[in-house]
Amino acid sequence: MSDEHSRLKRALSRRNVLGRGVAGGMAVSFPPLALAAARPATPKGLPNILWMVSEDNNPYLGAYGDPIAHTPHLDALAKKGVLYRNAFSNAPVCATSRFGILTGVHAESCSPAQHMRANAHLPKQLKTYPEYLREAGYYCLNNFKTDYNCDIDPKIIWDDNSRTAQWRNRPAGKPFMAVFNDLTTHESQIFFKTEGRVKPEDVRVPAYLPDTPEVRTDLSSYYNRIEMMDANCGKRLAALEADGLAEDTIVFYYSDNGGVMPRSKHYSYDEGYRTCLMIYVPPKWQHLAPAPAGSVVNSPVSYIDLVPTLLSLIGQPKAPHMVGRALLGPYAGSPEKFAFGANDRQGERYDFNRTVCDGRYRYIRNYLPDVAWGTPMSYSWVAKSYQSWERAHDADRLNPAQDRFFQTKPYEEFYDLGTDRDQVRNLIGDPAQAGRIAAMRSALDRHMVKINDNGFIPEGHGAEGYFQSRNRTAYPLGKLMALAQQSARRDPRNLERFRKQLSHDNDLVRYWAVYGIKLLGSDAGLAEDRLVRLAEHDPSPYVRLQAASALCETAQHAKGIANLATILDAAPSVALQLQAISALILAGRLALPALPSIRRLTASDDENLHAAARYLTAVLEGVYAPGYDLLDRSWYDRKNGPYLGQPMPGPTF
Repeated sequence: MSDEHSRLKRALSRRNVLGRGVAGGMAVSFPPLALAAARPATPKGLPNILWMVSEDNNPYLGAYGDPIAHTPHLDALAKKGVLYRNAFSNAPVCATSRFGILTGVHAESCSPAQHMRANAHLPKQLKTYPEYLREAGYYCLNNFKTDYNCDIDPKIIWDDNSRTAQWRNRPAGKPFMAVFNDLTTHESQIFFKTEGRVKPEDVRVPAYLPDTPEVRTDLSSYYNRIEMMDANCGKRLAALEADGLAEDTIVFYYSDNGGVMPRSKHYSYDEGYRTCLMIYVPPKWQHLAPAPAGSVVNSPVSYIDLVPTLLSLIGQPKAPHMVGRALLGPYAGSPEKFAFGANDRQGERYDFNRTVCDGRYRYIRNYLPDVAWGTPMSYSWVAKSYQSWERAHDADRLNPAQDRFFQTKPYEEFYDLGTDRDQVRNLIGDPAQAGRIAAMRSALDRHMVKINDNGFIPEGHGAEGYFQSRNRTAYPLGKLMALAQQSARRDPRNLERFRKQLSHDNDLVRYWAVYGIKLLGSDAGLAEDRLVRLAEHDPSPYVRLQAASALCETAQHAKGIANLATILDAAPSVALQLQAISALILAGRLALPALPSIRRLTASDDENLHAAARYLTAVLEGVYAPGYDLLDRSWYDRKNGPYLGQPMPGPTF
C-alpha cells in the first residue's frame, strides 16, 4: 500500500504542458505567476464560495453561442467572470458524476460507484470537500440534492443539508460554502411539455435524431426549462447582492452532467459529457482568479478538478490521491490536454465505455460492443422523443445516421467535433487521423492505469472497492485491459488465446476470456464443451453467468438459457440477477424458456430488476411497443410516491 501511495504521489506531482486551444479560439493560459505583478495585497480571511448547480444540461446558453437560448443572467455572469468553453463531467449521469465532484476521485476508481444508483463504500481516507472546508472554518450547506452514489451520510459532512439550507443561517463571522441544486432542467422535466419563448419550429434537430413533432417538442421544452433555470440563478445572485455578500463571494455555475435529449445523458457522446462552467471572482479576490474578467478558457477541464480548486482557494494543496488540478488560487495547475469520461451501468442497462476529449476531437472505446446503444431504458423512455425515435425505427423510417442508435457498437469511435458536431461520421479508420487517434488511445490507456479503473470488475464482485482493487493478485488490471481489448475487437485469430485463459486461476481473467469467445459468434462453438463445464461447475458465479451467456451463441443455447434462469431463481444477489437478465435480453427470443423466472422478478422491490424483467417479459410475450410502461406506474408510486413525469419542486430562495 505504501508503494502504491508513493507512486500516486509521484504521478500527481507531474505537470502537463499547456493544452492546445480548440473549438473556436486560442487557449487562454494564466499560470499562477503570470499575473503576480498586478495582484493587490491578499485580503484577510477567506472568501465565501457559492455553487449554483443545474441538472442535466448541455451549454444551451447564450454565453456559449447558442442562437435561440435566452439566458441573460448567466450570460452576464460569464461576461464578468471566466467561461470554460470545453468543460466536461466525468460521467454522463448525475450520481456517478457527483461522486467525483464530492471526493475528487473518479467513480471508476472506487467501484461500484461508476454504476448508476449504486452504494459504493467510501473509505475514510477519501474525505469529501465539505469536510476539508469545515476543517478550515467554513459553514457548509447543501440545498438539497445529494445523490452521491456512496455510503457517506450527508448529515455528517454538511452543517446543513436540507431544502431550507441557506447562508443566512450560518454563525456570525463564518465564511460559507453554499451549494444550491436547481432541478428545473432535470431529465424528468421533458416528460411533459413546457411552453415558453422557444417554439418547436425554432429548434435545430441533431442529425442523429428523426425530425418528429415529439423530438421538436422536447427540444423546445428543454430550452424553456433552461430559461427558467437562468431566472432562478438570477434570483440567487440578487439575494447574494441584497445581503451585501457579493463582493466577498466567488461564484461557480455549472451543470452536473450533459443534456437530457435522446443519446445525451447516459451515453458517451459529447452531449453526455459537455457541460457549462463559469466562475466569477469579485475584484477583492482577483488575486485568486485564473484570468481577467470576461476571459474564455478553451483548454479542457472536468469536474474532477473541482475539489482541488476548492482546496486551492483556501490555500491548501490537493490530497495525494486526487488526480485533478486546481483551476484557481495559489495551487492552480497547468492546463491539461484531455478530459476523460466513463460510462457503465445506467439504471437497469449495463454498458462499459471510456472516452477522452480534447475539446475538438472525441475518442470512444466500447468494451461491450454486443450491447446496442438504443436498448429501452425505463426512466429515459418516458420521454416522448425516445418513444418517437423507436417507433420510427420499427417503421423503417430512419436514415442510416439515425438508425445506428439501435444497432450494436464498433469497438472504437472517433469524431471531429469541429466538422461533425452531431458525431455521425466515425473517423476511426481515417488515415489522416491515425496519429491523433493513436495519441488519444495511449492517453486513455495511461489514464485508466493511473486511476486504477475498476470497470473490468463485474458489479458485486469481491474485488470491487478503492483499496481492494489495488491488489494486483485479485485485480490484474493490465492483463484484463489487454484481454478486454482483444475481446472487443472480435478477431477470430484470438480464439486460441482465449481458450488458454479459461484455466487461469483468476476468475476475472476467465470472465473476460469467456466474453472474448462469446463475441466470436459462430466461432464460439469451437469452445462449446469448455463453456458447458464452466457454466455448470466454475467456482465463480460471474464466470458461470458469462459462460451461460456465451453458450447462447452456440448449439448448446438451451443449456445457456437454463443456467441463466437458475441464477434468476437462486437469487444470489441483485447484481447477479440483473446481469443474468441483461444476458437474456441479448439472447432475444431464445430466452423464452426462462420466461417464468423472468416474470417472477417483475414483482421485485429492486427498481432495476423490476424494470428489466418487465421489459423482457413484454418482449417475450409480444406486447412490447414504444410507450410501454417499463416502470409500472402503480409500482413506482407505491415505492417512491407519485413523482414520475411530474414537475420537480422549485428551488427555495
